[in-house]
Amino acid sequence: MINSSRPVHSPAFRRRRALNWLTLGFTYAAMYMGRYNLSFANKALSDKYGWDKTEIGTIITAALTIYGISALFNGPIADRIGGRKAMLIGVFGAVVFNLAFGFGGYLGFLGTGTVLIGYFTTVWSLNMYFQSYSALALIKVNSGWFHVRERGVFSAIFGSMIQSGRVLIFVIGGIAVALLPWEWVFFIPAGIMAVMGILTFQFVRDRPHEAGFQQFDTEDATSGDTETVDMKYLMKKVFTNPVTLTIAVAEFCTGFVRHGFEQWFPRYMQEAQHLALDSVVFQTGALSVVIAGVIGAFAAGTVSDFLFKSRRPPVAFIGYSLQIISLAIIWKSPSLDWIIFAFVLNSFAISMVHSMLSGTASMDFGGQRAAASATGLFDGMQYIGGAAVGTGMGWMLENFGWHAWGPSMIGFAAIGAILMIKLWKVVPKKTQN
Repeated sequence: MINSSRPVHSPAFRRRRALNWLTLGFTYAAMYMGRYNLSFANKALSDKYGWDKTEIGTIITAALTIYGISALFNGPIADRIGGRKAMLIGVFGAVVFNLAFGFGGYLGFLGTGTVLIGYFTTVWSLNMYFQSYSALALIKVNSGWFHVRERGVFSAIFGSMIQSGRVLIFVIGGIAVALLPWEWVFFIPAGIMAVMGILTFQFVRDRPHEAGFQQFDTEDATSGDTETVDMKYLMKKVFTNPVTLTIAVAEFCTGFVRHGFEQWFPRYMQEAQHLALDSVVFQTGALSVVIAGVIGAFAAGTVSDFLFKSRRPPVAFIGYSLQIISLAIIWKSPSLDWIIFAFVLNSFAISMVHSMLSGTASMDFGGQRAAASATGLFDGMQYIGGAAVGTGMGWMLENFGWHAWGPSMIGFAAIGAILMIKLWKVVPKKTQN
């Protein structure tokens, strides 16, 4: 059972931990900019090269598939090398391939057909390979600095910091596409990521003792373990655990809804609602979507720690239920005002689920010693689920139009909700030796 009391830390420890997680959180936010910028170049690429939604979707599907598979394999690597090194590998790799994607706009001599699509698909897939280290690294580091009774609230703080990356790309992306060549949607995030990578190298440490403080018992699923952290250990703790496998299936459903929404909603607003990305209505709506994500993360963490006594599935269930409601509103599309309301509600709900499962349950059930592997499983399944929203959803939208967009995601949210009912009372158990 989880200890009901929250640990008391010295002011010096709290200050050093704040430096650690602020640097790490804003680095992750910067990487979000270099991950979701493609959605703002989606229509610009179609306009420039004459590609339809299915062809653009091919880039999305390939990249999300690579992310999902890579996260599964990179999780154990991060558990072995540490979160700091994993984040540095991820952020500087993402810098290189965001620049490479932007420079692809100057390769007109390759034509507009298979060769150029192949280039963009390969480069964006490599970007997503390095992006897959980000969540693993962040959660691996935090698992050593936060007690299980602190993680819900601090995951909410991290969720809000991640959303700041979305704020920047939503604002910068829309304006950049309208005022600058689309390539700058990739150049600008690359520069910001490079700066944050340098700060990560300077300030982030994996564990308290590396910053001159004593270790403390985090009381998670690997507290008390003395076994060597090898593949046998990680398989037992993460990859064969019924609880983590159930969460992984739910995260597959999360991925379909999350990426089905986030990869296509800017284009939906352009084509179905006839809004320019730099218009006041779009910018206000996009900012509201991001703010809702921040509030959703805070609400989820606070409710989980204080109302459900650090149980994560009940809060995720609420999030999935709200997704169903918002997607139904999008499906019926009564008016633009209702659509924007549904977008805001869906962002709130997605953030609730994401912060509880990928952001917090991975630390709880993977434990400090296997947090990255658990995150790799959860995040990997989420992105594999999201891979279907590329080519598959692009083909669906090309053939059935935007009216099919909302209902195509409802069933996955419903499955996630059912799985959370199954795990309603589950909490991590400390290992007894």
